[in-house]
Amino acid sequence: MRPRSDARPDFATRTVPCDRERTSSVHKRLPRRTAGASAVLVLAGALVGTGAFGPVEPAAALYGEAVIEPVESDLAAKYWVEATAASGDTAPLAIDQDPDTSWLATETGPQWLQLDLGGAYDNLRKVHVTFPDAGAVYRYVVEASPDGEQWTVVADRSEAAEPGAGGVDLFTAPGTRYVRVTVTAASPGARIGVSELAVFNYLRDDVVLGADLSWMDDQRDREYWVHPQAEDRGAGPHLLDVMQDRGMEYTRLRVFNEPRNESTGNPNAIPYQGPERTLVSAQLVAERGLGLGIDFHYADSWADPGKQPKPRAWAELEFDELTDAVYDYTYDYVSRLVEQGTVPDKVAVGNEIANGFMWGSEAVGAPSTEAVHAGANPPYFRNQADVYQSQPGGGILWQYRYSEDPAERQRYLDSWDRFTTLLASGIAAVRDASPESEVELHSVVGRISGMGKAGEFWEQLTTRLNAKGQDFDVLALSYYPEHHGSLAQMEENLHTLATAYPQYRLEIAETSYPATGGGTMPNSTFPRTVQGQADAIQAVFQLVNDVVGNRGVGALTWEPASFQAMFRAVPGMSGTFEPYSSIDVYDRSRAAHVLEDTVYTAALAGEAPALPGEVQVLTTSDGSTASVPVEWEDVPSDTGVPGRITVSGTTEFGGVTAVVDVVDRFAAPACDATVTGPRYGPLSVASGTTCLAEGARVHGPVTVSEGAGLVADGAQIKGPVTAVDAAAVLLCGTDVSGPVTVTGGFSAAIGDPALECAPNTVAGPVAVTDVTGWTVIAGNEIHGPLSCRDNRPAPVDRGVPNAVSGPRTGQCSGL
Repeated sequence: MRPRSDARPDFATRTVPCDRERTSSVHKRLPRRTAGASAVLVLAGALVGTGAFGPVEPAAALYGEAVIEPVESDLAAKYWVEATAASGDTAPLAIDQDPDTSWLATETGPQWLQLDLGGAYDNLRKVHVTFPDAGAVYRYVVEASPDGEQWTVVADRSEAAEPGAGGVDLFTAPGTRYVRVTVTAASPGARIGVSELAVFNYLRDDVVLGADLSWMDDQRDREYWVHPQAEDRGAGPHLLDVMQDRGMEYTRLRVFNEPRNESTGNPNAIPYQGPERTLVSAQLVAERGLGLGIDFHYADSWADPGKQPKPRAWAELEFDELTDAVYDYTYDYVSRLVEQGTVPDKVAVGNEIANGFMWGSEAVGAPSTEAVHAGANPPYFRNQADVYQSQPGGGILWQYRYSEDPAERQRYLDSWDRFTTLLASGIAAVRDASPESEVELHSVVGRISGMGKAGEFWEQLTTRLNAKGQDFDVLALSYYPEHHGSLAQMEENLHTLATAYPQYRLEIAETSYPATGGGTMPNSTFPRTVQGQADAIQAVFQLVNDVVGNRGVGALTWEPASFQAMFRAVPGMSGTFEPYSSIDVYDRSRAAHVLEDTVYTAALAGEAPALPGEVQVLTTSDGSTASVPVEWEDVPSDTGVPGRITVSGTTEFGGVTAVVDVVDRFAAPACDATVTGPRYGPLSVASGTTCLAEGARVHGPVTVSEGAGLVADGAQIKGPVTAVDAAAVLLCGTDVSGPVTVTGGFSAAIGDPALECAPNTVAGPVAVTDVTGWTVIAGNEIHGPLSCRDNRPAPVDRGVPNAVSGPRTGQCSGL
């Protein structure tokens, strides 16, 4: 016992605050093995089609089969993400996971859609946007921001020329909370909006993947090998060797005070997981360079929400003495860990303490608590109530939470004071003995009691601990679907806690799922198979990674060699065990590369679509991007029928899907009125869109008013064309006998090869000024000057220059 001048910490005056900057630096990234087994693997969950990077093959060299792809989450699908837009009131439709609904802008000019992800994320790597209209060209810019004020362009398609209903862009922008897509322009007739916007998050390097392997202390006579039946058995023979080889980074070890038999209360002949043996286990962990966690149960056997007996040696101590014992025992044991060179990364003060710990006399005469304690606790706790319930302990008297009886209400508050006094004592001891170690508090959120009880638990606990001068670093929960509900419920619990307590990092300290048995576990959709086990565990990794603010820091499986095991006994090899292929969930859950896995294009019915020869791939380690060739399968033969087809492609980093919209014509304004044949006299378009069909002849001037549109395709206009603030002007294959003047408005195309809009012949000057969206002037024969100014963006000719008999000035000087 450490000599001290005072009997115990004086929590009214002694303050040992949690240093946030200190603990942030302490939570270091543990060394990771960089074996080739997962060097090139990426999940590519696209809105249309799927793909994967690298050879996503079953881990067939291990027992059983499981295809394990890296974690990828569409954060836009999370319930807490909010969408807003520059105009219109349908922004949420862009993240409703329904491609048939869209946010549509209600104003002209560049329009934006913005997502608030609820908190910062460091490993966003891909954005996937789809648009409302097939056969249109959309130009857009994607920006990222940590605060909604400072923006960084992460993708720029503001000069797009080919029709297509979407795009996938890759980027790296740590600390991103806001993502904004601005549609800068669209081809005439296209609706401005977004059908779906997806933002993909990948498993961060600093999310620690570990396991509680305390039972390795009981199993020293077992051998574990990666391939025990092969000539090269791989890593082994210790359990830690296999787990580390397969990607585990961190091991938690529990500590019983004086290990006892739960039936008799007698000390175990071999004190498994007792203080001395756990010191040895800690050395085995440290020798391999793995992270170390210590889990104090403060009991002689199992402590969980249904049973929290005091250690026998402390059972009859008065409360002040019990508080001293917690401090002294914790301080001395952590000091021994430090002295032997096994400084713990984290120390859990108590295990699953949702109902308090070290229960004592508060259980007597409290019916519901007594029933819970008596029904769940080991026999010795019940049979020796005169010992174990002789003095107050740290049990929470939940049954009095809502009592209107002042005495009962006071009992409830007093139980909280005792519980947090004991907690504060343990926390102070960890801080004093090992300032480098983080303090973890580990509880549960019950499937039935939910966040109502859990919310009260953390509110009471944090308020009272802070008042006693103590705090902690990591808020940890257990997650077993049969006890704690569905993944959706757990995700909501994590988000609620993360937003209520932004000062803490969050961890799943225990989870598991069986690989055998058939069917599913309660509240789960995963089959009890090797594949189902891998998927279920990886889903928990994903939940932790998706906690807002990058505050999910780790996920640990519980006793994967023994409980709902990830290992099997090898037939014919006594005492020898091998891993299921699901074990590779540790090593294959991080993406080394992210692929542009979906491309969009459009083609006229009967014509072959143009597919890109390359797509982009991003390397997550350094954020660099490169082009990678694509080998496409044959295009389906039904391209003569309008509709959507997909073409599969392959790259060295995985699959790509081409989404091809087959259209009768590229997007153009819908005709509200159509002129066919000859028309004599002026044509004034005051509203809607008027179309001049092929062969139409207008003998007189054509004027287009604000908000109206004109489409002329294969027509003749015997007079000038004048448009002021028009919604769209589209001239294709038309002869104009007079000047063409377009001022203001959102889109103008005077010939556009990308839209199969044929060049025009204009007998007079062409002037395009102050158009704020789509401006293309391509391939025309112009008998007069061509002038352009103040258009945003500047007009382009798609590489098809105009034949101009007069001077070219302003923005059109090079067209």
